[in-house]
Amino acid sequence: MEQTHIGFPPLTMAVFIGLALSALLLDMLTHRDNKPISLGRAAGWSIFWVAISLAFAGFLYIQHGAPVASLFLTGYALEKVLSVDNLFVFIAIFAWFKVPDGLRHRVLYWGILGAILFRAVFVAIGTGLLAFGSWVEIAFALIVAWTGVMMLKGGGDDEEEEDYSRHLAYRFASKLFPVWPRLLGGRFLVARKRLETEVLKPENKGISLAQGALFATPLFLCLVVVEVSDVLFAFDSVPAVIAVSREPLIVYSAMLFAILGLRTLYFVLEALKRYLVHLEKAVVVLLFFIAAKLGLNATDHLFHHGISIDANTSLVVVLVVLALGILASLLFPGKEEGAQAEACER
Repeated sequence: MEQTHIGFPPLTMAVFIGLALSALLLDMLTHRDNKPISLGRAAGWSIFWVAISLAFAGFLYIQHGAPVASLFLTGYALEKVLSVDNLFVFIAIFAWFKVPDGLRHRVLYWGILGAILFRAVFVAIGTGLLAFGSWVEIAFALIVAWTGVMMLKGGGDDEEEEDYSRHLAYRFASKLFPVWPRLLGGRFLVARKRLETEVLKPENKGISLAQGALFATPLFLCLVVVEVSDVLFAFDSVPAVIAVSREPLIVYSAMLFAILGLRTLYFVLEALKRYLVHLEKAVVVLLFFIAAKLGLNATDHLFHHGISIDANTSLVVVLVVLALGILASLLFPGKEEGAQAEACER
């Protein structure tokens, strides 16, 4: 496993914290309203966030050399690809809860804040566990490989919509608060006094209020499901990025910058989802590659067989597999897209 030994130089930490906080504040301030984000605007912002990440990579290159910059870019690309696959799950969650386009980035607003906090905790725990030896790397390799196997097994269930009312997070939130069955603007929780007025409206005829002072809306239930789903996603993404470097600064900065642009990237993926039919296969390939990298590096430390995968090779593999997944989606579209193309030709 690659080790940079750069520690936490004051200048590097200052630049990272300053850039990260500025980017986070910018993201929060520019998408506060409950209006849908157009594809063009979302694409523009997505390019901007990639540029910010590349700027930090350039800083690392100048301050610490090409190996450190390569480690950051590999971790960033890997987390971005894994996050893209997670966003497809969020698309399904929003569809099931029937969340309007204008409210989706409100849920993502809090969902991404949660992702940033959860990953900070998991990175601290994960990098700390590595101090116990190479056997921890083997355990991480098994976790990542298991995730790939689960994705392969679930790959054919695209047409079967998951019932999120049976999701653990949904059931927990429903027990925590009584549920008002309809959306009330962008509200997550509503006071009973407000609902006593709502039940008098004709469109709410037949809805009775349960006992409780505070009620959860479907938007709150959706947010809880998104947050818990993201915690589960972190169990595969954190070990995968830790496979790139033991250095917490490299691991967390790569994950943070990859996550920052997800709110706008979501709307790009929502528009392009039907065209990226083979991207999930690329993610599965990358998970097995990362599991192999972890396993080889760990067994090299244990048995000294001399076989390991360096950071530059990892970066090339991640970028090539991602490009092949996108190219395959363009060359071999799914059945629905193929049927639409034939219809257009006729």
